[in-house]
Amino acid sequence: MPALATFRSRLIAREPLYGAWSVIPSALSVRLLAAAGLDYVVIDLQHGGAAEADLPAMTSAIRLAGATPVARVRHASTADIGRALDLGCEGVIVPNVDSADQARQVAGAIRYPPAGYRSAGGVLAGADPFCLVMAESAGAVGELDATLAIDGVDGLYVGPRDLSFSLGCEPDPDDAVLGPVLERIWAACAAAGKPAGVHATDGAVARRYRDAGSTLLTVADDAGAIARHTAAQLGRARP
Repeated sequence: MPALATFRSRLIAREPLYGAWSVIPSALSVRLLAAAGLDYVVIDLQHGGAAEADLPAMTSAIRLAGATPVARVRHASTADIGRALDLGCEGVIVPNVDSADQARQVAGAIRYPPAGYRSAGGVLAGADPFCLVMAESAGAVGELDATLAIDGVDGLYVGPRDLSFSLGCEPDPDDAVLGPVLERIWAACAAAGKPAGVHATDGAVARRYRDAGSTLLTVADDAGAIARHTAAQLGRARP
């Protein structure tokens, strides 16, 4: 079975999948991440250093190491989504989706006519890409059920930091405001039969999210891993 179909089927079946986030624009670094045994690696085009021109090499490196390349695109726009898919990403995580109407537009940008309005011709485009829209604002949470009901929206991905900014609370799953909102998101995804993904600060937090119902779990990021490991080793080496 092709790698894409395997990953997509596992995603839709809501099996636990583990990944990392990449902000460093390097084929070498994403291959090292993928080779750690991850299911997917997300190339962050919104806040990371990679640009569209980096995608062919980075997505190829991720595949060679046995993981699935995904992009967090810059914005919920047809052009950004189409370019990421045309240049080797097997699915997209789309930020700045605050309403069901926006989510419907995003779903259309993923699919070719007649189901959508994506333009054909990408040299590295795969078949049947997946689409996760981000739940990172109070407005998005208010339209959870309507968004999840849209054909073509395969699931949600939670950005706890931006969501906490919008809610005016701390980005902590134990926060009195954020915690119940996260539980509401997990429950809505479960009721819709669609996966929920989330950005975790570390493996222990990712396990908590998994136990709560999230199934797409980002457990590490390349910049943070380098910084934490270097600081830890420096602390051990200094008197």
